[in-house]
Amino acid sequence: MSRTSQNVTPKREKKPMTIQQKIALRKVPGDIVRHLILAALAFIWLIPIIWLLFTSFSADPGRNVLRFFPIEYSLNNYQQLLFNPGTVVNFPAWFKNTFIVAVFTCLISSMFVLMIAYTMSCMRFRGRRALMNFGVILGLFPGFLTMIAIYYTLKLMGLTNTHFGLILVYSGASGLGYLIAKGFFDTVPESMLQAARIDGASEATIFWKIILPMSRPIIVYTVISSFLTPWMDFVFANIIIKERIPQYYTVAMGLYRMLDKSSVNIYFAQFCAGGVIVAIPISILFVIMQKFYVESVAGGSVKG
Repeated sequence: MSRTSQNVTPKREKKPMTIQQKIALRKVPGDIVRHLILAALAFIWLIPIIWLLFTSFSADPGRNVLRFFPIEYSLNNYQQLLFNPGTVVNFPAWFKNTFIVAVFTCLISSMFVLMIAYTMSCMRFRGRRALMNFGVILGLFPGFLTMIAIYYTLKLMGLTNTHFGLILVYSGASGLGYLIAKGFFDTVPESMLQAARIDGASEATIFWKIILPMSRPIIVYTVISSFLTPWMDFVFANIIIKERIPQYYTVAMGLYRMLDKSSVNIYFAQFCAGGVIVAIPISILFVIMQKFYVESVAGGSVKG
């Protein structure tokens, strides 16, 4: 053989594509289109939030709906809102009122939801199925249909214009939202519960010492959901707190009053700053608890 023929290396043949590779290659254009659509929708969704953030730093206190970016920037809106409360705008009092109502509602509602979910999931008694169906039917009716009845009930009890009345309203029907927690508790092995009962543990002992320690994801979900309801609600707060004194308002009521025709051109930038401040605690809470939040929703959707 010649030297030239010895130095020539044979060409490697390309391996044929597998079926999985062909399917993945065909999905690439569709995935690109879907991701582009999702990115566009996310950008559209973020536009109002970005506009609110930039407007909160505007040096002009009035509303500038036709201008996305302010001409001049200032921290005066946050300073006025947080450190200079007045007779019309008293954001520190609003924030304190809302925080108190939200914390107590969160504690009471979370216990109601978890206890009812444990009862419906892990205990068997006569009428259990009927109660569950009745709770589902009640949940189909919008809450605002009962606003008038609730208001007159609280008025007879002398609980209107009080934050305690708000806590009762938010906590009273919270137990109907037990279905996701029940789905999570349904994943607990029945053999574990039976073994605890054979050892003489009561239902309360099982709930507090066995179920709750292993249910951190659903507890996080329940706490966040219970906290968000009073934190963002305006309708019930506006009906129950009829006293038009700014220091009694919740954050939602106070920010809404800042948009009156007589004051919108004076406090609009401060209104945007208040919206940013209100969103900060919830955003931080979601970022920290996101892992447990997703686990709880996934776990609660297994059964139900």
